[in-house]
Amino acid sequence: AASGGGGAGLCPLSLLPLSLLFLPGLAAGPVGMLQPRDTPSRERRELGGLWSFRADLSPGRDAGFAQRWYRRPLRQSGPVIDMPVPASFNDITQDASLRNYIGWVWYEKEVLLPLRWLQGDPAPRVVLRFGSAHYYSIVWVNGVQVVEHEGGHLPFEADISSVVQGSPGTLCRITVALNNTLTPHTLPPGSIQYLTDRTRYPKNYFVQNIKFDFFNYAGIHRPVVLYTTPAAYIDDITVTTTSSDSAATVQYQVSVVGSTANSLSLSLRDQEGKVVATGDGPVGELKVLNPNLWWPYLMHENPGYLYSLEVQMQAQVDGVLLEDVYTLPVGIRTVHVTSTQFLINGRPFYFHGVNKHEDADIRGKGLDWALIVKDFNLLRWLGANSFRTSHYPYAEEIMDLCDAYGIVVINESPGVGIKLLESFGNKSLQHHLAVMEELIRRDKNRPSVVMWSVANEPASELPPAAHYFKTVIAHTKALDPSRPVTFVTDVNYALDHGAPYVDVICVNSYFSWYHDPGHLEVIPLQLTAQFENWYKTYQKPIIQSEYGADCVPGLHSDPPLMFSEEYQEAMLREYHAVFDKKRKEYVIGELIWNFADFMTNQETTRVLGNKKGIFTRQRQPKAAAFVLRDRYWKIVNESSCLPPVITSHSLFL
Repeated sequence: AASGGGGAGLCPLSLLPLSLLFLPGLAAGPVGMLQPRDTPSRERRELGGLWSFRADLSPGRDAGFAQRWYRRPLRQSGPVIDMPVPASFNDITQDASLRNYIGWVWYEKEVLLPLRWLQGDPAPRVVLRFGSAHYYSIVWVNGVQVVEHEGGHLPFEADISSVVQGSPGTLCRITVALNNTLTPHTLPPGSIQYLTDRTRYPKNYFVQNIKFDFFNYAGIHRPVVLYTTPAAYIDDITVTTTSSDSAATVQYQVSVVGSTANSLSLSLRDQEGKVVATGDGPVGELKVLNPNLWWPYLMHENPGYLYSLEVQMQAQVDGVLLEDVYTLPVGIRTVHVTSTQFLINGRPFYFHGVNKHEDADIRGKGLDWALIVKDFNLLRWLGANSFRTSHYPYAEEIMDLCDAYGIVVINESPGVGIKLLESFGNKSLQHHLAVMEELIRRDKNRPSVVMWSVANEPASELPPAAHYFKTVIAHTKALDPSRPVTFVTDVNYALDHGAPYVDVICVNSYFSWYHDPGHLEVIPLQLTAQFENWYKTYQKPIIQSEYGADCVPGLHSDPPLMFSEEYQEAMLREYHAVFDKKRKEYVIGELIWNFADFMTNQETTRVLGNKKGIFTRQRQPKAAAFVLRDRYWKIVNESSCLPPVITSHSLFL
């Protein structure tokens, strides 16, 4: 549990006077959330690098608001330090109090804008976008509040045109107040506990309690971008696809903001740049003959095939003709679920993959391109075809590579640690619905995303879970009817109130680890019973969404004992023997917990984090990585439609 003093600033809005609340005259963000791209009509500028940083160490964590730090350069408010963006702030310094800090921190960046962004009639639209910031953010530009956002894993943005174009000069000072406090109604939830025994704890001492097993890293975790569009612009694009052997259909819907007098033309290009279909208007469909389908990695010799959908807009604004261009990658593929199978493009797909975390030394959850590329190379070396975004949406940059490489994704919301009864109330439910809207708005067009997961290991045995998950899942399906929906459970099949509403059963179990620790011999009986009970009850396909054992690299024991590399290997083999029997029936996937070791809160059962990775936190393989690699490539060669020359040595980077 992270600790600190004070507490008046823990509820994100509790210390804000009405004059500081969101300004209704500024745009709250568009309907769409298209990923910023450079196009002939748009410019994009990343603001990564060093930002000024200051934690509010006042007893109430409220000095920044009381003294209005956003009104002037942050350095004039007191001492600041350099802080890299993107990165978590926790592990950057040698200050233990900052590593465990709870409350408001402040970031600031000053940038000079090109004159062409500030001039014209009409002038271009200038947008400030954050890939993510954990957890609650309030943003000012030149002292004017432009946006606030709740949630730590999804993008948010603000149209700042009126602010920067109305300011003298080209200086743009961006100030961010960020609060990492978790409450019973946030996603993920948490609670603040005040410890008042003055014989044991200092005055105003509190801890942040959480019910999830990873460190609550905080900061600006993903790129901050300034980008431009014309005053009238393409706001959103929605694409769905259907296909047969010889033809495919790409249905599209395009929304334009800023002008009702507009026209739209669309061109779909293949990877050689050839136009294969054209259309016009805001709604329609494109016919593609002999399409190249989007196939998962190792399911086709050309996985991850992406077309480019170029949308061109012309619009009249005050007698001026404006043009906007946006290009969207499009993969043509279908998803269908039966009582025993998961079908991609009509063919059975078996998930042999991993669970991951956005987690690494020093940078915490901060986006790091070297780490991302290393992880994808390890996935392909492993023969993994899929992963779940445990336990929150991952960066758009990661999702882009999944689309391009053919890595299948179960896209999970931040609904982890939903354990308290009050976290199933209406306030939590409404926020959960809003988060699903944000997630689907961001990732609805991605071919790699084949299923939404609305939560991980909630207390779904509680009676309110029935209404809660019925509502969240129905809402998710209404937003996106094209994909199945699940949540991941660790509750007994006979007690789970949410399972009736999912399309695929995803179950976590740790036989011989958390249950009957050290007794590998119970796995065959218990795991078989688990599968048979779930399937008999629901007649739905099942994914083993987590299984595994902690392993301290270099620790050996024969016979295998817990925490040794041999025990991790032995547990995997026991599980795999049962998987091999049941995947002939209704088990459609297995996802190891975890891809790599990751940081957690300090506990007596955690030695510098969770050690269930098959790779270390530094991405070095444990013995179990080779066990899993041999297994996955064996599965590929047994089921592959590819030539038998495909081996574990011929298809990885």
